[in-house]
Order: sequence, then C-alpha cells, then structure tokens
Amino acid sequence: MQMTTPQTCKSVTVVGGGLAGSEAAWQLALRGFRVKLYEMRPEKMTPAHESSYLAELVCSNSLGGDRTTTPAGILKAELKRMGSLIMECAEATRVPAGNALAVDRERFARMVEEKIRAHENIELIREELCEIPLEPAIIATGPLTSATMAAELAKLTGEDFLYFYDAVAPIVEVSTVDMTKAFRANRYGAEGDYINCPMNEEEYKLFWQALVSAETAPRHDFEAEQQRHFEGCLPVEVIAGRGEKTLLFGPLRPVGFEAACGGEEPYAVVQLRQDNEEGTLFNIVGFQTNLKWGEQERVFRLIPALREAEFARKGVMHRNLFVCAPRVLDGCLRFRGREALYIAGQASGVEGYMESTATGLAAALFACRHTQGLKAPEFPAETAIGSLLNYLKTALPGSFQPMNVNLGIFPKCGTKKIRKRTERCEAYAKRAIEALEKFIAENPELFPKKGVC
Repeated sequence: MQMTTPQTCKSVTVVGGGLAGSEAAWQLALRGFRVKLYEMRPEKMTPAHESSYLAELVCSNSLGGDRTTTPAGILKAELKRMGSLIMECAEATRVPAGNALAVDRERFARMVEEKIRAHENIELIREELCEIPLEPAIIATGPLTSATMAAELAKLTGEDFLYFYDAVAPIVEVSTVDMTKAFRANRYGAEGDYINCPMNEEEYKLFWQALVSAETAPRHDFEAEQQRHFEGCLPVEVIAGRGEKTLLFGPLRPVGFEAACGGEEPYAVVQLRQDNEEGTLFNIVGFQTNLKWGEQERVFRLIPALREAEFARKGVMHRNLFVCAPRVLDGCLRFRGREALYIAGQASGVEGYMESTATGLAAALFACRHTQGLKAPEFPAETAIGSLLNYLKTALPGSFQPMNVNLGIFPKCGTKKIRKRTERCEAYAKRAIEALEKFIAENPELFPKKGVC
C-alpha cells in the first residue's frame, strides 16, 4: 500500500519502539499524522535486549508459518494486504526456515529503524517516558515495560498487572556442530533447512536427568514475584520436569525423520534453526531456558552433535507483563474511560511477534478514526486480526492468558467438518481474505491512496 503525506493534521504519541510501536508509528505517519515515537533504549536497557535498534527480536528469529495453511500464515497475509512495515522488512531480510518466515534479526531491526528515521512525519525520541502521555497516544512498551511505566499503567487500570515469565533460547555457531552426528532435513521429507541432532534412548535419558537436576539462574529484583510461566513458551527445563517423556511430545519429538534416518525413527531429535542471513548462527528450537550459563553448556553439550558446540548467546529469562484485556480495554484496544489512549503489542494480551504487530496496526487505525470523530472500525471476526481483537474483548477475565492466533479463536467456517488441518486453514484463509477485502472497501478513509487525514 503506497501512500504519500502531503500534509499533516494531528499529532499522536507512541510509547515503545518494538514491533507494535514501530508499526503503529508507521501507519499513522503514512496517514499524515505527526508521530512522536519514544524508545527508552539505549538510555535504559531491558534484561533481554542486546541492541538499541527498534523492533529488536529477543526470543527467536522465527515469525511463524508463512503459508495460509497455518493460522500464522493467515495473519501474515492480512498484514501484507494492509501494508505492514514489519512484514515488508521481514520479507526483505528473511533467511531459510522451511515453511516459516525467519529473519536475520540484526538486519531486520536495522531496516525497521532506518525506515522509521527516514519518515518525515516521525520524530524518534530516545528517552524513557515516565508518565502516561497526553491523548491521543498508543502505549506499546511491550512485555518488558519499565517499572516506572508499569506503575503508571497499574494506576490507570485500577488493578495490578498480570504477568508471566518468558525465556530466550541459546544460539550456537553452526561451524562447531558435529555434522557426523546430525543431518539436515525438515519433517516429513521436505527440503532441509533445519539441522537435526538425534539421540538414542540412552543418550536422551542421560540428557534428561542432567536437565531436570541442573541449577537455574536466580531471579533479578524486577522478577521478585511468584513465577508464572506462559504455556506457549515454557523453559525447556520446566517441560522436562513434567515427566521423562514430556520432551518427546514437544520440542524433541522424533516424528517425520524416517526418510533421513534409513527408515527408522530416532528416539529424540533436537532441531537447530538458522538465526542470521549468513547461516553461521543457529538457535536451538524450543530450548528457551533459565539455566545458569555454565549449566547450559554442560547440559546441552550432552546432545551428541553439540558436544563441541560454541554458544554465541546463552539463554536468558525475563519477566513479561500484560493487562487483563477483557477487564481494562473496551474492545478496540482503548483503555476503558479514556477518550483516545490505546495499548498495543504483547502488553495488550496477545502473544507472538506478528500478533503484536497486528495490534500496533489496529491501534493506529483506531486512533486515526477517533481523530475524525468517527466510531472505531470493526475488524471482521472472520479475519485473524478481528479474531484476536474479539478474544481480547470476550475472554474470561478470571483465567485470561495471552493468546496466539489459532483456529480456535476464529468463528466456525461452514457446517462441513474438514479433517485435514491444512485444508481447514485454507478454507479459513479464503474467508478471512474475502472479509478483509470487504472491510477495506467499506472503510476507504482508513486506506487512502494519499495519506491525508
């Protein structure tokens, strides 16, 4: 979607330069708004970020499935159609990852920042904003919101933030992986973007015992509360602690590699996924962890292919914050009782990079419509974005947890049950794109050919 900005009419403050904040600032700027984008890094760093770039990915370089045979692919198709900055930069910096969209993290973040800096309507301010800005504004400070801003948001909502713990997987130098004990392949005979590290039963049991008995890192002061893990991103040691064979049904599941293993199924398989464009770094898939750094090397080198591996980055754990959306938001990412104060990103109650991006885009459109004195647009529930927004509005407050895009939050598609999941996703995707096209056609002022308010 190409737009120009011949004039401006209003100003919006965006707090936080992650994926959601960068997307929100970009969409507003394209529509002629003057945007003040606040990012506290590098003046004040977080426990998980390593650089000062906007939109730095801190957990994995994978942005999930890239085809409409997955719910994540449906969401990406919608974001592309609506001119997402994050999708544009991801496509330009992608690295091989089978059917997933993975990026060179440094090039990706650098490209996002370059585009933000180059837009005449965006002023990037490198400092921490310690109080709620004047409206209209979008809070996109993310799951690692500073203590000061978290306290301000807690006052605003009238209740404590909920929280969960999230963990980052380690990265190894691919040249140090023993390829005589590993093989390249995707599951079920697809072309081989992943490096797979098999283990026999004896090797796996030795690894599992070391993992469940390894020493974890102490929590920081900012993580003093009782731990509460998000089920979608559990530390590998937590999964292992639930039973000796639990990993075999999770990140170490061995199915789909018979073709690469002479017709036999290995007992366990650890996968490595490319992490940079050059292909020199690979992350250990599903190995988010809070083990002490020395313990990580000791335990993970029990995987035969990784016995001599060099770790480019160790895994770390950090606290993530989010609001109880069904209680504190009004259904369009706006705080209840406020005229034009929105929240976007993981702090809004979604989980995942692209889900965060989607809320940033949606918040920008909501803010745009508000300044025109018009009712907030209603994204069709049949779309991935609409389904996420509907979940935030209708979820049960007492058991609310962050949500990824998945078919379970979409309205049912048709009366005939489609057994094959890929075909079912394709049916949902067709309906979603049709609904999105109708939404765009019915809201021409939100998608102008020229970015004039």
